[in-house]
Parts: sequence; C-alpha cells; structure tokens
Amino acid sequence: MLREPAVAGRFYPSDPQTLRRDLQSYLSPATERKAAIACMVPHAGYMYSGAVAGAVFSKIVIPARCIILCPNHTGRGHPLSLMKEGRWRTPLGELTIDQPLAEELLREFPALTDDSDAHRFEHAIEVELPFLQMTRPEITFVPIAVGTSQLVLLQELGEAIARVTQSVAGNTLIIASSDMNHYEDDETTRVKDRKAITRILELDAAGLHQTVMNESISMCGFGPAVAMLTAARRLGAARADLVQYATSADVSGDRETVVGYAGILVS
Repeated sequence: MLREPAVAGRFYPSDPQTLRRDLQSYLSPATERKAAIACMVPHAGYMYSGAVAGAVFSKIVIPARCIILCPNHTGRGHPLSLMKEGRWRTPLGELTIDQPLAEELLREFPALTDDSDAHRFEHAIEVELPFLQMTRPEITFVPIAVGTSQLVLLQELGEAIARVTQSVAGNTLIIASSDMNHYEDDETTRVKDRKAITRILELDAAGLHQTVMNESISMCGFGPAVAMLTAARRLGAARADLVQYATSADVSGDRETVVGYAGILVS
C-alpha cells in the first residue's frame, strides 16, 4: 500500500524545493548531534511548530529505523493502530515501513492492530517524515496511532516497544508526536504546559498521565508520550531535556487562543 500525503500544501509545502528550503531553515547543520533513545516533537503547521521540531531533530543522530507514535485526531480505525507494511509518500519521496519490526510489535503486543484506516488522513506522523528524510533519507519506520487514554494500555505498549527494541530492533529512535495545551490563552497554556513538561523531564509516565487528566491539559499526544516515556525508562533513559518551547502566539501574535509546542530529547 502507498499512503499518499494528506496535509501537504496545508501543514507544510507541497513543492519539494520550497519544502527543502523550509526544512533547512528549521534544522541546524552545525549543531553537535548525539544518540538518543527517544524524543517528543510537535506536529502543527510548520509555520507554528517547525522551529521546535527542527531544534530537536538537529540534536539527534538519526538511526536507520524509528517508531513513531501519534494521537488519532480523526477517530478512524482501531484505538491502537499500526501499519505493518507499505510506503508513505511525501513531496521529498517515499519512505518504507519497517515490516519486520512492525510484525514483531504485533506479535509482542496483541492489543495492536494492523489498520491503515487510522493513518490515512492523520497528519501527526506525516509532518515528522520530511524532517527524517532530510536527515536520514534511507530511514525505515513503524507508524502507530494511539486512540486510547487508558494508562495500563499505554504503559503496556511502551513496555512492548522496549522489549522489541532490546531483542530485535537494535538502534531505534522512539518518537512521540504531540502538541501541548490547545485553545486557551497564552498565559494559561504556558502554566499548564509547564506542569506536563515537568513530568516528562522527570521521565514520569504515570505522573504525566495523572497531571494531564487532573489539570485538564488538552495535550493531544499525551498517550504517545506516556508510551514513549515508559519504553525509554525500560531502555535505560537517564534524563530528558527541554530543547525548545513555544506557543502559536509567538508567530501569530494572538495570545487569546493558542496552542503550545514542546520539543524534548530523552537519552
């Protein structure tokens, strides 16, 4: 199956030359890169969140394969949907799904379902792929859309990812695609986001889940972040660093209704 772009021309440029130019403006080639276990990056339109995502990807030595977890904004498909085979097209070319890794994840965690419908129109993985293509053109990946907020399921998913990574996958980057608080004023959003970011920096998956729920933080990808943190801890992560934070107000100037964006590196 070839998954065609769903948001090219809206969230990011559809013209390859323009897209490359924009990505180069977000990525810092002179930055010293290091190996990472995982990261969290935003997935809004590039004009709002591209600089934050680029700041994170600029700091990582991107390995040959990655697992990308995202929220399910569309509500389509199974609550835990993985695509086990096929290719995804962006304006920069095609990327291949890592079928052996995907099949191992399906065996290890039966709650995952091979379901392309959840991914067909979902933007939150698609917008990360051009960054990866610019940095590691031959990369393979496994896309997972997370449509559940159940802590136990999210933790079990993270544990399964860690087991598969340890046993068969080798050097694999785990990416959680998430924006932060949505559609409140800038001051409120920054306060709420700081509470969630603090839990992420503490590598506290359960604490992040509790904080998002108790504080009514509309962080769309907190499920992917919980699974990512769980996997990272199992894989020996010792620290998390906030690379960059912004809100949409930094671009639009509208501080009444904003979205927050955090870029975090886990190593």
